[in-house]
Amino acid sequence: MPPITQPPPLPPRPADGHKGMFGRVLVVGGHEEMIGAPVLAGTSALKMGAGLVQIAVPASVLPTCLSITPELIGLALGKGVSKNRLLDAARKADALVIGPGLGQSRQAAERLDHLIRLEKTMVIDADALNLLASHKKWPKYFRGGAVLTPHPGEMARLAPLFGASKVPADDEGRIRLATDAAKAFNQVIVLKGHRTVVTDGARVYLNETGDSSLSKAGAGDVLSGILGALLGQKIDRFDASCIATWLHGTAGQSAGQHLSTRGVLARDVIDSLPDAISALDRNIRE
Repeated sequence: MPPITQPPPLPPRPADGHKGMFGRVLVVGGHEEMIGAPVLAGTSALKMGAGLVQIAVPASVLPTCLSITPELIGLALGKGVSKNRLLDAARKADALVIGPGLGQSRQAAERLDHLIRLEKTMVIDADALNLLASHKKWPKYFRGGAVLTPHPGEMARLAPLFGASKVPADDEGRIRLATDAAKAFNQVIVLKGHRTVVTDGARVYLNETGDSSLSKAGAGDVLSGILGALLGQKIDRFDASCIATWLHGTAGQSAGQHLSTRGVLARDVIDSLPDAISALDRNIRE
């Protein structure tokens, strides 16, 4: 069966809705040398329509993060901060985004280890993927319903966990690899790159939007935030991943048309999300 190339529609947004209706997202990441990643993820989740977004980052960088996007809610992490505060915030959230700028310290590994034991919908990205790849086997205590969003380098590090050795460059090979990973991990896989592959092991979507406007640091964090917002609104993980990749690619293209493909920054992709959402609505109607 050929892969799907048309994403599903966004759910309707009632005119009398309030922030409690549109999902609470928790972004866990950041460290002293990587404060932009969780802010980009959190900001894109807000732009995508999440009702409330909280970022859990080290206390030393939290004020700076909140000064960039004051609409975010903060949770300070660090010495003297009980792990229960993070777990309480995670339990209150409708979706988690774990990994943007997280780092690979012992503390980061412990936080990830605690969070994946929760029966929560979550996005696993960036350093969280690398920490999982450092295991000899996929953790049996992983209870979350996750979407994993590796780029080819991260997928190469995950590959030994399910008996693979390399990441192909062609569509057929990438689809086969992503499908094998989805079946092995029992999770949804978003294998990023030109013509991003989305699969839950049974269904396959091949994204046809996006261009080199997205070839900048931070673009992946934006995708994670978009996806987190959709998951927080209770959209099926596979459907949410199809929508997120389509919107992310379209927003990148829109930003590139205004700023040139060379000049687009990740924050410009966030600013172009409303254009992409309108384009998806038009595309569905047609």
